[in-house]
Amino acid sequence: MSRLTKEEAVDLIRNADLKTLGKLATARKKALHPKGVTTFVVDRNINYTNICWVDCKFCAFYRHEKDEDAYVLTYDEIDAKIDELLAIGGTQILFQGGVHPKLKIEWYEALVEHIHTKYPQITIHGFSAIEIDFIAKVSRISVEEVLTRLKAKGLSSIPGAGAEILNDRVRDIIAPRKIDADVWIDIHRKAHKLGIKSTATMMYGTMETDEEIVEHWDMVRRLQDETGGFRAFIMWSFQGENTKLLEEFPEMKKHSANRYLRLLAVSRLFLDNVPNLQSSWVTQGPYIGQMALQFGANDLGSTMMEENVVRSAGAGFRMAKDEMVRLIRDIGETPAIRNTAYETLELFA
Repeated sequence: MSRLTKEEAVDLIRNADLKTLGKLATARKKALHPKGVTTFVVDRNINYTNICWVDCKFCAFYRHEKDEDAYVLTYDEIDAKIDELLAIGGTQILFQGGVHPKLKIEWYEALVEHIHTKYPQITIHGFSAIEIDFIAKVSRISVEEVLTRLKAKGLSSIPGAGAEILNDRVRDIIAPRKIDADVWIDIHRKAHKLGIKSTATMMYGTMETDEEIVEHWDMVRRLQDETGGFRAFIMWSFQGENTKLLEEFPEMKKHSANRYLRLLAVSRLFLDNVPNLQSSWVTQGPYIGQMALQFGANDLGSTMMEENVVRSAGAGFRMAKDEMVRLIRDIGETPAIRNTAYETLELFA
């Protein structure tokens, strides 16, 4: 199968029949995952702070230091959350926060070391490229040093958060203080070269064009060709409730399930070197999340014991392990719990 070009991908987004896209993406998924196993992870999002100076217009989660409901979690509060996760058999924390203007590398080292020492069985999947970039700046050290020091303390992998759309025209509108697209890519490149795997993400549905969506995928694909460091790609639609962006551009409408499935299928065809494609049931709901498994996704994501960022913007879906197992079985696939590295921990035969 020849590699999909950017022009072909745009044409598929605009003109392909949705059922045809589903069949093509499913065929590609089966070629990559021939055993018919669909995975998910039992984890918890822990947002260690909501204090952030970046002020992204699409975000309803962030606060400033002076705000009444601003917080930085204590070790005891973090430990209590991890204890609750362990009680339901969880193995991973997705650990990230706002871009705090004052916290330096020593604070993050102490925190990661505390968690890794007390809970060695928990994988720390944490700190977005934006956080890492700012920790380097405020600590006056290089990005490589930040990554090296956090890895030494127990950081296992980094999430793809902060990618939004990897196009500076769009980023200058929706998050003008965030790092440029090339910087986001380069931080993941640096992480991969240090042996830190990561995920790639995309938030669509704001100001981007179809061409800019495909350019985003192309940047991910090119870096994956170079490093092989992305474990998965995760895509979701902009959730606008309570955000400045929707106030500024009220004409923006919520994107349809058709649009989500269409983009998901084409991303599976285009990202031929990224092994795993995750369904975003958190923003789409459990049944479109299930349908995504027939449009290229081989992973149902996380049971999401706790999620605060998209919930602040109006997406409040929840799903328990038993429901995930049922939804996967319902389409004739075998459910499995995985770890951060996408290794199977428990198969539900």
